[in-house]
Amino acid sequence: MLKPYLLLSGLLALLTSCNQNGSGTAAECGPAVPAAYTIRHPAWASNASIYEVNIRQYTPEGTFRAFEAHLPRLQQMGVGILWLMPVQPIGQLKRKGTLGSQYSIQNYRTVNPEFGTMADLRHLVDEAHKRGMHVILDWVANHTAWDSELAQEHPEWFTKTKQGQFRPPVADWQDVIDLDYSKPELRRYMTESMAFWLREADIDGYRCDVAGLVPTDFWNDTRQQLQKVKPVFMLAEWDELYPPTFIPKAEFDPNTKLLEKAFDMTYGLRLHTLLDSIAKGQKTTAHLDKYLADERRRYPAQVYLMHFTSSHDVNSWDGTEYERLGKNALPYAVLTATLPGMPMVYSGQEAALKKRLRFFDKDTIPWNDYPLQEFYTKLLTLKKNHPALRNGDPCSEFVRLPANASPDTYAFVRHKDAAEVLVVLNLGNKPHEFMMRELESGNFQELFTGQRIRLGATSKMLLTPHTYRVYERLPEQDKSWF
Repeated sequence: MLKPYLLLSGLLALLTSCNQNGSGTAAECGPAVPAAYTIRHPAWASNASIYEVNIRQYTPEGTFRAFEAHLPRLQQMGVGILWLMPVQPIGQLKRKGTLGSQYSIQNYRTVNPEFGTMADLRHLVDEAHKRGMHVILDWVANHTAWDSELAQEHPEWFTKTKQGQFRPPVADWQDVIDLDYSKPELRRYMTESMAFWLREADIDGYRCDVAGLVPTDFWNDTRQQLQKVKPVFMLAEWDELYPPTFIPKAEFDPNTKLLEKAFDMTYGLRLHTLLDSIAKGQKTTAHLDKYLADERRRYPAQVYLMHFTSSHDVNSWDGTEYERLGKNALPYAVLTATLPGMPMVYSGQEAALKKRLRFFDKDTIPWNDYPLQEFYTKLLTLKKNHPALRNGDPCSEFVRLPANASPDTYAFVRHKDAAEVLVVLNLGNKPHEFMMRELESGNFQELFTGQRIRLGATSKMLLTPHTYRVYERLPEQDKSWF
Protein backbone atom coordinates (compact mmCIF):
# COMPACT_ATOMS: atom_id res chain seq x y z
CA MET A 1 0.00 0.00 0.00
CA LEU A 2 2.71 2.46 -1.04
CA LYS A 3 2.72 5.39 -3.37
CA PRO A 4 5.13 4.84 -6.27
CA TYR A 5 8.41 6.71 -6.24
CA LEU A 6 11.50 6.58 -8.43
CA LEU A 7 14.17 6.67 -5.76
CA LEU A 8 13.76 3.06 -4.67
CA SER A 9 12.22 1.55 -7.77
CA GLY A 10 15.43 -0.26 -8.67
CA LEU A 11 15.69 -1.85 -5.25
CA LEU A 12 12.02 -2.78 -5.30
CA ALA A 13 12.47 -4.54 -8.60
CA LEU A 14 15.35 -6.52 -7.17
CA LEU A 15 13.46 -7.51 -4.05
CA THR A 16 10.26 -8.51 -5.82
CA SER A 17 10.19 -11.64 -7.92
CA CYS A 18 7.38 -14.09 -8.54
CA ASN A 19 6.59 -17.31 -10.26
CA GLN A 20 6.11 -20.12 -7.74
CA ASN A 21 5.82 -20.26 -4.01
CA GLY A 22 7.82 -22.72 -1.91
CA SER A 23 5.30 -25.52 -2.24
CA GLY A 24 5.29 -25.31 -6.01
CA THR A 25 1.98 -23.49 -6.48
CA ALA A 26 1.92 -21.26 -9.55
CA ALA A 27 1.69 -17.53 -9.02
CA GLU A 28 1.40 -14.79 -11.64
CA CYS A 29 4.06 -12.48 -10.28
CA GLY A 30 7.16 -12.32 -12.45
CA PRO A 31 10.30 -14.15 -13.62
CA ALA A 32 10.39 -17.92 -13.63
CA VAL A 33 12.45 -19.75 -11.04
CA PRO A 34 15.71 -20.88 -12.69
CA ALA A 35 15.45 -24.52 -13.74
CA ALA A 36 18.44 -25.43 -11.55
CA TYR A 37 16.38 -24.78 -8.41
CA THR A 38 14.40 -27.96 -7.90
CA ILE A 39 13.75 -27.73 -4.13
CA ARG A 40 10.09 -27.52 -3.15
CA HIS A 41 9.79 -26.58 0.49
CA PRO A 42 7.40 -28.44 2.81
CA ALA A 43 4.17 -26.48 3.07
CA TRP A 44 4.53 -26.30 6.86
CA ALA A 45 7.76 -24.32 6.51
CA SER A 46 6.14 -21.39 4.69
CA ASN A 47 5.32 -19.46 7.86
CA ALA A 48 7.77 -21.09 10.29
CA SER A 49 10.40 -19.66 12.59
CA ILE A 50 13.16 -21.90 13.88
CA TYR A 51 14.34 -22.41 17.47
CA GLU A 52 17.71 -23.98 18.34
CA VAL A 53 17.56 -26.35 21.31
CA ASN A 54 20.68 -26.97 23.39
CA ILE A 55 19.45 -30.03 25.34
CA ARG A 56 22.61 -30.18 27.49
CA GLN A 57 22.18 -26.67 28.89
CA TYR A 58 18.39 -26.29 28.73
CA THR A 59 17.53 -27.82 32.12
CA PRO A 60 19.45 -28.99 35.18
CA GLU A 61 18.75 -32.57 34.06
CA GLY A 62 19.87 -31.93 30.47
CA THR A 63 17.52 -34.60 29.07
CA PHE A 64 14.88 -34.96 26.38
CA ARG A 65 12.18 -35.56 28.97
CA ALA A 66 13.09 -32.45 30.96
CA PHE A 67 13.12 -30.32 27.82
CA GLU A 68 9.76 -31.73 26.77
CA ALA A 69 8.09 -29.78 29.56
CA HIS A 70 8.95 -26.59 27.65
CA LEU A 71 7.03 -27.57 24.52
CA PRO A 72 3.76 -25.83 25.51
CA ARG A 73 5.69 -22.63 26.18
CA LEU A 74 7.52 -22.79 22.83
CA GLN A 75 4.29 -23.58 21.01
CA GLN A 76 2.70 -20.53 22.61
CA MET A 77 5.76 -18.51 21.58
CA GLY A 78 5.02 -19.28 17.92
CA VAL A 79 7.94 -21.62 17.19
CA GLY A 80 7.45 -23.72 14.05
CA ILE A 81 10.67 -25.76 13.80
CA LEU A 82 12.72 -27.15 16.70
CA TRP A 83 16.37 -27.74 15.81
CA LEU A 84 18.00 -30.15 18.26
CA MET A 85 21.77 -29.97 18.56
CA PRO A 86 23.45 -33.40 17.99
CA VAL A 87 21.84 -36.20 19.99
CA GLN A 88 24.40 -38.99 19.45
CA PRO A 89 27.07 -40.23 21.91
CA ILE A 90 30.22 -38.11 22.19
CA GLY A 91 33.73 -39.46 21.78
CA GLN A 92 36.09 -39.88 24.75
CA LEU A 93 39.48 -39.79 23.02
CA LYS A 94 40.91 -36.24 22.87
CA ARG A 95 37.64 -34.93 24.30
CA LYS A 96 37.52 -31.22 25.10
CA GLY A 97 36.30 -30.24 28.56
CA THR A 98 34.46 -32.63 30.85
CA LEU A 99 31.54 -33.46 28.55
CA GLY A 100 33.08 -32.90 25.12
CA SER A 101 31.71 -31.29 22.00
CA GLN A 102 28.30 -32.44 20.86
CA TYR A 103 29.78 -32.29 17.33
CA SER A 104 32.29 -35.06 18.10
CA ILE A 105 30.11 -38.03 17.14
CA GLN A 106 31.02 -41.49 18.43
CA ASN A 107 28.14 -43.48 16.92
CA TYR A 108 25.75 -42.19 14.26
CA ARG A 109 22.83 -44.51 15.03
CA THR A 110 22.40 -44.36 18.81
CA VAL A 111 21.30 -41.75 21.35
CA ASN A 112 23.60 -40.07 23.85
CA PRO A 113 22.60 -41.73 27.16
CA GLU A 114 23.17 -38.40 28.93
CA PHE A 115 20.08 -37.13 27.10
CA GLY A 116 17.90 -40.22 27.44
CA THR A 117 16.83 -43.05 25.18
CA MET A 118 15.57 -43.41 21.63
CA ALA A 119 12.10 -43.86 23.12
CA ASP A 120 12.50 -40.54 24.96
CA LEU A 121 13.51 -38.81 21.75
CA ARG A 122 10.62 -40.34 19.83
CA HIS A 123 8.23 -39.22 22.59
CA LEU A 124 9.61 -35.67 22.35
CA VAL A 125 9.14 -35.62 18.58
CA ASP A 126 5.60 -37.02 18.89
CA GLU A 127 4.66 -34.37 21.45
CA ALA A 128 6.10 -31.62 19.25
CA HIS A 129 4.09 -32.92 16.30
CA LYS A 130 0.91 -32.89 18.39
CA ARG A 131 1.52 -29.20 19.00
CA GLY A 132 2.00 -28.39 15.33
CA MET A 133 5.79 -28.09 15.54
CA HIS A 134 8.37 -29.96 13.47
CA VAL A 135 11.77 -31.27 14.59
CA ILE A 136 15.10 -31.35 12.78
CA LEU A 137 18.31 -32.95 14.05
CA ASP A 138 21.80 -31.53 13.85
CA TRP A 139 23.85 -33.79 11.57
CA VAL A 140 27.66 -33.91 11.54
CA ALA A 141 28.64 -35.50 8.23
CA ASN A 142 32.11 -34.00 7.81
CA HIS A 143 33.96 -35.62 10.71
CA THR A 144 33.71 -38.01 13.67
CA ALA A 145 35.28 -38.49 17.09
CA TRP A 146 38.76 -40.08 17.12
CA ASP A 147 37.30 -43.15 18.83
CA SER A 148 34.17 -43.34 16.67
CA GLU A 149 32.69 -46.60 15.57
CA LEU A 150 33.59 -45.71 11.98
CA ALA A 151 37.23 -44.97 12.86
CA GLN A 152 37.53 -48.40 14.42
CA GLU A 153 35.63 -50.39 11.79
CA HIS A 154 36.39 -48.40 8.62
CA PRO A 155 39.63 -46.43 8.99
CA GLU A 156 39.85 -46.36 5.18
CA TRP A 157 36.89 -43.93 5.14
CA PHE A 158 39.02 -41.10 6.57
CA THR A 159 41.50 -38.65 5.11
CA LYS A 160 45.05 -39.17 6.33
CA THR A 161 48.29 -37.28 6.86
CA LYS A 162 51.37 -38.11 4.75
CA GLN A 163 52.30 -40.46 7.57
CA GLY A 164 49.00 -42.30 7.20
CA GLN A 165 47.45 -40.95 10.42
CA PHE A 166 43.97 -39.55 11.04
CA ARG A 167 43.81 -35.78 10.87
CA PRO A 168 41.41 -33.06 12.03
CA PRO A 169 39.52 -31.22 9.27
CA VAL A 170 40.51 -27.85 10.76
CA ALA A 171 43.58 -27.16 12.89
CA ASP A 172 41.58 -26.01 15.92
CA TRP A 173 39.25 -29.03 15.87
CA GLN A 174 41.61 -31.46 17.59
CA ASP A 175 38.81 -33.60 19.02
CA VAL A 176 37.55 -34.80 15.61
CA ILE A 177 38.91 -36.43 12.44
CA ASP A 178 38.07 -35.80 8.80
CA LEU A 179 35.97 -38.14 6.65
CA ASP A 180 36.81 -38.88 3.00
CA TYR A 181 33.82 -38.52 0.67
CA SER A 182 35.65 -40.05 -2.25
CA LYS A 183 34.63 -43.39 -0.68
CA PRO A 184 31.29 -44.63 -2.08
CA GLU A 185 30.80 -46.89 0.92
CA LEU A 186 31.01 -43.91 3.30
CA ARG A 187 28.44 -41.99 1.25
CA ARG A 188 26.07 -44.93 1.32
CA TYR A 189 26.51 -45.41 5.07
CA MET A 190 25.93 -41.72 5.82
CA THR A 191 22.79 -41.51 3.69
CA GLU A 192 21.40 -44.66 5.27
CA SER A 193 22.17 -43.29 8.74
CA MET A 194 20.23 -40.10 8.02
CA ALA A 195 17.29 -42.15 6.74
CA PHE A 196 17.51 -44.24 9.93
CA TRP A 197 16.52 -41.26 12.12
CA LEU A 198 13.61 -40.36 9.87
CA ARG A 199 12.21 -43.85 10.36
CA GLU A 200 13.16 -44.47 14.00
CA ALA A 201 12.47 -41.05 15.52
CA ASP A 202 10.08 -39.59 12.92
CA ILE A 203 12.11 -36.38 12.69
CA ASP A 204 11.37 -33.92 9.88
CA GLY A 205 14.81 -33.13 8.52
CA TYR A 206 18.30 -31.94 9.38
CA ARG A 207 20.52 -28.98 10.15
CA CYS A 208 23.80 -30.03 8.52
CA ASP A 209 27.01 -28.95 10.21
CA VAL A 210 29.63 -27.21 8.00
CA ALA A 211 27.69 -28.44 4.97
CA GLY A 212 30.00 -26.74 2.47
CA LEU A 213 32.93 -28.94 3.55
CA VAL A 214 31.03 -32.00 2.29
CA PRO A 215 30.66 -32.48 -1.50
CA THR A 216 27.48 -30.94 -2.85
CA ASP A 217 26.70 -33.97 -4.98
CA PHE A 218 26.50 -36.06 -1.79
CA TRP A 219 23.85 -33.72 -0.40
CA ASN A 220 21.98 -33.67 -3.72
CA ASP A 221 21.80 -37.46 -3.82
CA THR A 222 20.97 -37.78 -0.12
CA ARG A 223 18.08 -35.32 -0.34
CA GLN A 224 16.49 -37.49 -3.01
CA GLN A 225 16.88 -40.61 -0.88
CA LEU A 226 15.45 -38.96 2.24
CA GLN A 227 12.44 -37.69 0.31
CA LYS A 228 11.56 -41.32 -0.40
CA VAL A 229 11.11 -41.84 3.35
CA LYS A 230 9.16 -38.62 4.06
CA PRO A 231 9.18 -34.95 3.03
CA VAL A 232 12.11 -33.26 4.78
CA PHE A 233 13.38 -29.78 5.59
CA MET A 234 17.12 -29.31 5.19
CA LEU A 235 19.18 -26.46 6.69
CA ALA A 236 22.84 -26.02 5.75
CA GLU A 237 25.31 -24.36 8.08
CA TRP A 238 26.91 -22.38 5.28
CA ASP A 239 26.66 -19.21 3.27
CA GLU A 240 27.53 -19.75 -0.37
CA LEU A 241 29.15 -16.32 -0.70
CA TYR A 242 30.74 -15.90 2.72
CA PRO A 243 33.87 -17.89 3.66
CA PRO A 244 33.77 -19.25 7.21
CA THR A 245 36.48 -17.82 9.43
CA PHE A 246 37.81 -21.28 10.25
CA ILE A 247 38.97 -22.17 6.72
CA PRO A 248 41.43 -20.31 4.44
CA LYS A 249 39.69 -18.18 1.83
CA ALA A 250 41.67 -19.96 -0.88
CA GLU A 251 39.90 -23.20 0.08
CA PHE A 252 36.40 -21.70 -0.02
CA ASP A 253 34.32 -22.78 -3.00
CA PRO A 254 31.72 -20.13 -3.96
CA ASN A 255 30.08 -22.60 -6.34
CA THR A 256 28.67 -25.04 -3.82
CA LYS A 257 25.08 -24.41 -5.00
CA LEU A 258 23.61 -26.00 -1.89
CA LEU A 259 20.22 -24.34 -2.34
CA GLU A 260 19.46 -25.71 -5.78
CA LYS A 261 18.84 -29.41 -5.19
CA ALA A 262 19.80 -30.25 -1.60
CA PHE A 263 18.83 -27.65 0.98
CA ASP A 264 15.76 -25.58 1.79
CA MET A 265 17.80 -22.99 3.67
CA THR A 266 21.34 -21.84 4.45
CA TYR A 267 22.61 -19.43 7.08
CA GLY A 268 22.45 -15.72 6.29
CA LEU A 269 26.00 -15.28 7.58
CA ARG A 270 26.62 -12.13 5.57
CA LEU A 271 23.68 -10.39 7.23
CA HIS A 272 24.81 -11.61 10.64
CA THR A 273 28.30 -10.19 10.08
CA LEU A 274 26.91 -6.97 8.65
CA LEU A 275 24.75 -6.38 11.72
CA ASP A 276 27.77 -6.87 13.97
CA SER A 277 29.71 -4.39 11.82
CA ILE A 278 26.94 -1.80 12.03
CA ALA A 279 26.85 -2.25 15.81
CA LYS A 280 30.60 -1.56 15.94
CA GLY A 281 30.22 1.58 13.83
CA GLN A 282 32.20 0.06 10.97
CA LYS A 283 29.24 0.20 8.56
CA THR A 284 25.87 1.94 8.35
CA THR A 285 22.30 0.98 7.63
CA ALA A 286 22.90 1.96 3.99
CA HIS A 287 24.84 -1.29 3.65
CA LEU A 288 21.64 -3.21 4.42
CA ASP A 289 20.18 -2.04 1.10
CA LYS A 290 23.21 -3.30 -0.81
CA TYR A 291 23.09 -6.59 1.05
CA LEU A 292 19.41 -7.16 0.23
CA ALA A 293 19.91 -6.23 -3.41
CA ASP A 294 22.87 -8.60 -3.67
CA GLU A 295 20.82 -11.43 -2.18
CA ARG A 296 18.10 -10.99 -4.76
CA ARG A 297 20.61 -10.91 -7.60
CA ARG A 298 22.10 -14.13 -6.29
CA TYR A 299 18.91 -16.05 -5.43
CA PRO A 300 15.31 -16.25 -6.61
CA ALA A 301 12.76 -15.07 -4.06
CA GLN A 302 11.74 -18.66 -3.26
CA VAL A 303 15.06 -19.40 -1.54
CA TYR A 304 15.16 -19.37 2.28
CA LEU A 305 17.99 -17.74 4.25
CA MET A 306 18.13 -17.99 8.05
CA HIS A 307 18.61 -14.78 10.07
CA PHE A 308 19.61 -14.60 13.72
CA THR A 309 21.30 -12.58 16.43
CA SER A 310 22.69 -15.57 18.35
CA SER A 311 23.39 -19.30 18.06
CA HIS A 312 25.37 -21.92 19.96
CA ASP A 313 28.59 -20.92 18.15
CA VAL A 314 27.98 -17.18 18.31
CA ASN A 315 27.01 -17.21 21.98
CA SER A 316 29.92 -19.33 23.16
CA TRP A 317 32.72 -17.96 20.98
CA ASP A 318 31.76 -14.45 19.81
CA GLY A 319 29.65 -13.33 22.74
CA THR A 320 26.04 -12.78 23.65
CA GLU A 321 23.93 -10.40 21.58
CA TYR A 322 24.26 -7.91 24.44
CA GLU A 323 28.06 -8.00 24.21
CA ARG A 324 28.09 -7.69 20.42
CA LEU A 325 25.04 -5.53 19.71
CA GLY A 326 24.70 -3.59 22.95
CA LYS A 327 21.51 -1.58 23.32
CA ASN A 328 20.40 -2.62 19.83
CA ALA A 329 20.08 -6.31 20.70
CA LEU A 330 16.28 -6.14 20.58
CA PRO A 331 16.01 -3.82 17.55
CA TYR A 332 18.23 -6.26 15.66
CA ALA A 333 16.02 -9.14 16.78
CA VAL A 334 13.06 -7.25 15.30
CA LEU A 335 15.01 -6.72 12.08
CA THR A 336 16.00 -10.37 11.66
CA ALA A 337 12.41 -11.45 12.34
CA THR A 338 10.84 -9.13 9.77
CA LEU A 339 13.31 -8.98 6.85
CA PRO A 340 12.80 -11.55 4.06
CA GLY A 341 14.09 -14.84 5.44
CA MET A 342 13.39 -17.21 8.32
CA PRO A 343 14.20 -15.98 11.84
CA MET A 344 15.99 -18.20 14.34
CA VAL A 345 16.00 -17.92 18.13
CA TYR A 346 18.62 -19.69 20.25
CA SER A 347 17.99 -21.32 23.62
CA GLY A 348 17.94 -18.70 26.35
CA GLN A 349 17.33 -15.61 24.23
CA GLU A 350 13.84 -15.38 25.67
CA ALA A 351 15.54 -15.34 29.09
CA ALA A 352 17.64 -12.29 28.06
CA LEU A 353 20.68 -14.54 28.49
CA LYS A 354 23.68 -12.34 29.20
CA LYS A 355 26.37 -14.96 29.59
CA ARG A 356 28.35 -17.15 27.23
CA LEU A 357 27.36 -20.77 27.76
CA ARG A 358 30.29 -23.12 28.20
CA PHE A 359 30.57 -25.36 25.17
CA PHE A 360 32.25 -28.47 26.58
CA ASP A 361 30.86 -28.49 30.12
CA LYS A 362 27.53 -28.34 31.91
CA ASP A 363 26.24 -24.76 32.16
CA THR A 364 22.49 -24.61 32.72
CA ILE A 365 20.61 -21.63 31.29
CA PRO A 366 19.27 -19.29 34.03
CA TRP A 367 15.71 -18.69 32.81
CA ASN A 368 14.78 -15.95 35.31
CA ASP A 369 11.05 -16.17 34.55
CA TYR A 370 11.58 -15.60 30.81
CA PRO A 371 11.67 -11.78 30.70
CA LEU A 372 11.61 -11.70 26.87
CA GLN A 373 9.03 -14.44 26.39
CA GLU A 374 6.33 -11.93 25.41
CA PHE A 375 8.72 -10.04 23.11
CA TYR A 376 9.57 -13.16 21.09
CA THR A 377 5.99 -14.42 21.24
CA LYS A 378 4.76 -11.25 19.53
CA LEU A 379 7.50 -11.39 16.89
CA LEU A 380 7.20 -15.08 16.04
CA THR A 381 3.40 -15.04 16.15
CA LEU A 382 3.39 -12.12 13.71
CA LYS A 383 5.74 -14.08 11.47
CA LYS A 384 3.50 -17.11 11.70
CA ASN A 385 0.23 -15.36 10.97
CA HIS A 386 0.91 -12.41 8.68
CA PRO A 387 0.54 -13.03 4.90
CA ALA A 388 3.22 -10.48 4.01
CA LEU A 389 5.91 -12.29 6.04
CA ARG A 390 5.70 -15.74 4.44
CA ASN A 391 9.03 -17.48 3.81
CA GLY A 392 10.06 -17.62 0.18
CA ASP A 393 6.85 -16.04 -1.11
CA PRO A 394 7.72 -14.23 -4.36
CA CYS A 395 4.46 -12.27 -4.24
CA SER A 396 5.33 -10.66 -0.92
CA GLU A 397 7.07 -7.35 -1.57
CA PHE A 398 9.77 -5.55 0.38
CA VAL A 399 10.00 -1.77 0.01
CA ARG A 400 12.56 0.38 1.75
CA LEU A 401 11.23 3.72 2.96
CA PRO A 402 13.48 6.71 2.13
CA ALA A 403 16.00 7.47 4.85
CA ASN A 404 15.16 11.05 5.75
CA ALA A 405 16.27 11.34 9.35
CA SER A 406 19.70 9.81 9.91
CA PRO A 407 21.84 6.84 8.86
CA ASP A 408 20.91 5.49 12.29
CA THR A 409 17.30 4.98 11.19
CA TYR A 410 15.99 2.21 9.00
CA ALA A 411 12.40 1.69 7.86
CA PHE A 412 10.68 -0.61 5.42
CA VAL A 413 7.34 -2.14 4.49
CA ARG A 414 6.53 -5.78 3.78
CA HIS A 415 3.24 -6.19 1.95
CA LYS A 416 1.20 -8.69 0.03
CA ASP A 417 -2.00 -7.37 -1.52
CA ALA A 418 -3.70 -5.37 1.25
CA ALA A 419 -1.77 -7.04 4.10
CA GLU A 420 1.11 -4.86 5.28
CA VAL A 421 3.75 -4.62 8.00
CA LEU A 422 5.68 -1.41 8.65
CA VAL A 423 8.98 -1.60 10.57
CA VAL A 424 10.79 1.50 11.87
CA LEU A 425 14.10 1.39 13.78
CA ASN A 426 16.40 3.91 15.41
CA LEU A 427 19.75 2.23 16.04
CA GLY A 428 21.50 5.39 17.16
CA ASN A 429 22.26 7.00 20.51
CA LYS A 430 20.19 10.11 19.78
CA PRO A 431 16.46 10.64 19.18
CA HIS A 432 15.42 11.18 15.56
CA GLU A 433 12.25 12.43 13.92
CA PHE A 434 11.23 10.20 11.03
CA MET A 435 8.75 11.27 8.35
CA MET A 436 6.69 8.52 6.73
CA ARG A 437 7.35 9.77 3.19
CA GLU A 438 5.71 7.72 0.43
CA LEU A 439 3.57 5.76 2.90
CA GLU A 440 -0.05 5.57 1.80
CA SER A 441 -2.40 6.80 4.49
CA GLY A 442 -4.08 4.20 6.62
CA ASN A 443 -4.83 2.88 10.07
CA PHE A 444 -2.12 0.90 11.86
CA GLN A 445 -1.69 -1.00 15.11
CA GLU A 446 1.68 -1.26 16.84
CA LEU A 447 2.68 -4.82 17.65
CA PHE A 448 4.22 -4.39 21.09
CA THR A 449 2.06 -1.65 22.61
CA GLY A 450 -1.25 -2.24 20.85
CA GLN A 451 -1.43 1.49 20.04
CA ARG A 452 -3.67 2.31 17.08
CA ILE A 453 -2.72 5.29 14.95
CA ARG A 454 -3.34 6.78 11.54
CA LEU A 455 -0.18 7.21 9.46
CA GLY A 456 0.56 8.64 6.05
CA ALA A 457 3.13 10.47 3.95
CA THR A 458 2.98 13.59 6.14
CA SER A 459 3.16 11.73 9.46
CA LYS A 460 6.14 12.37 11.73
CA MET A 461 7.39 9.87 14.27
CA LEU A 462 9.82 10.68 17.08
CA LEU A 463 12.14 7.74 17.61
CA THR A 464 13.98 7.56 20.90
CA PRO A 465 17.42 5.90 20.89
CA HIS A 466 17.50 2.15 20.22
CA THR A 467 13.80 2.07 19.38
CA TYR A 468 11.85 -0.52 17.42
CA ARG A 469 8.29 -0.17 16.20
CA VAL A 470 6.32 -2.68 14.17
CA TYR A 471 2.93 -1.72 12.75
CA GLU A 472 0.26 -3.83 11.07
CA ARG A 473 -2.02 -2.05 8.63
CA LEU A 474 -5.66 -2.38 9.66
CA PRO A 475 -8.48 -2.83 7.17
CA GLU A 476 -9.87 0.54 6.08
CA GLN A 477 -13.39 -0.61 6.90
CA ASP A 478 -12.38 -1.19 10.54
CA LYS A 479 -13.61 1.99 12.26
CA SER A 480 -14.11 0.41 15.66
CA TRP A 481 -11.14 2.09 17.25
CA PHE A 482 -12.03 5.71 16.36
